[in-house]
Amino acid sequence: MNHKLKIFKSVAHHSSFTKAAEQLFISQPAISKAIRTLEDEYKTTFFLRKRNSIELTPDGKSFLSFVNRILNIQTEIENQFLNKKETFPDQITFGVSTTVANYIIPKIIASFSSQFPKVNFNIESDNSEHIENLILNQQLDFGIIEGKNTNRKLQFNKFIKDEIVLVTNSNNNTLKKETISLKTLQEIPIVDREMGSGTREIIYDVLSYQNIKKLNTTVTLNSTEAIKNYLYYSNSYALVSINAVREDLKNNKLKIIDIKGVTIERWFYFVSRTGYKSNVMNYFEKLVRNSYNF
Repeated sequence: MNHKLKIFKSVAHHSSFTKAAEQLFISQPAISKAIRTLEDEYKTTFFLRKRNSIELTPDGKSFLSFVNRILNIQTEIENQFLNKKETFPDQITFGVSTTVANYIIPKIIASFSSQFPKVNFNIESDNSEHIENLILNQQLDFGIIEGKNTNRKLQFNKFIKDEIVLVTNSNNNTLKKETISLKTLQEIPIVDREMGSGTREIIYDVLSYQNIKKLNTTVTLNSTEAIKNYLYYSNSYALVSINAVREDLKNNKLKIIDIKGVTIERWFYFVSRTGYKSNVMNYFEKLVRNSYNF
């Protein structure tokens, strides 16, 4: 039952059977079967199936609130009786890339600290390249970053999938349509991340397959927060993590511009030196996976 509830929560979060399957590393038919089983058990319909999307029904929204409560209680029970606090040192040190630091890890650490108040965290935040170098130089034991999973001296374990989207100021009407071609993408003014940024590297890797080597970069900044604050006051555009702009989209401060025929996706990884083993790292990774709100 617990497994089906986690599947339901993931489908509800992504509004997609496909993305839930990717996130949970199981097949799409298994996802669909689990949802059908839940709907049969509770004699209702949780999702409206449309041609290219799904959305929660009123019953689905009510069920989600119960699912969140059940899974939270389950986590508390496991932490109380299975996850002993004494397995942790007084301080845990690790590294995170800037996107993870700003938009993903704070909620996780806040939840963790409420359950393990005696554990202190020392978190190093920088671009992915810098965090990788700190791990390689044994200044850090592990981290959570975005990357390409290509360095053989490092081992990467998938954490969550992310999408990079093109955004601009909600009041920017210089484009006639909210879907643009690759040709237009190369013409519009772009605010870019600095060299060494994992986000930048992923973007240009994907664009290279479309024979695009450079964009019309007018400004380069070293954080997504700086980029967002720039966009609030300009008619420029930027490619950023969807996790970074969720609140801006809700508050109508930024809007997404679709790029025809192009989807930029990436994984966030747990990363450590190849062959490195640590009970603390493994246990922390497990708790992070269990507590992350998919």
